[in-house]
Amino acid sequence: MCEYCGCQAVSVIAELTREHECALDAARAAEQAAAVGDLEAARSALRDLQGVLGPHTVVEEEGLFPAIAREFPEQVHVLRLEHRLFEDVCADVLSGQPSPRWAADVSAAMSALHAHILKEQDGVFPAAMTVLHAVDWEVAEDVRASVHTQPVASHVGGTA
Repeated sequence: MCEYCGCQAVSVIAELTREHECALDAARAAEQAAAVGDLEAARSALRDLQGVLGPHTVVEEEGLFPAIAREFPEQVHVLRLEHRLFEDVCADVLSGQPSPRWAADVSAAMSALHAHILKEQDGVFPAAMTVLHAVDWEVAEDVRASVHTQPVASHVGGTA
């Protein structure tokens, strides 16, 4: 995790980072379930992942990305596509009839999620510190409030 630019001092970034930690916990559980072909355990882990990434993605895409896209449109486009990949894999596995390749898809998507989170924490969040203005941070805070996300106190399945 990035700790050199001071972005963790900004509440929006600190909260997104804590959500990343929870997402990684759920991703590891999904990967482990996929490795042994345990569809029900994978579904449970992916439901946890959706619970974190649903509002998290809204905060990123509606709160941070518009301002960042002014300077880095191609990078933001790729991040949005990756978000759709994670959503699509979750939707498939949680459907009544997941793809016969569900385990391989989960494994690949969770690996991509790890890389995606590194891109955000080591690239997007520090870039936000230089690109976003006060009004942009207010927008991000407003988006956070609109999705009614509570601060993450612990990892998925953990206790505070």
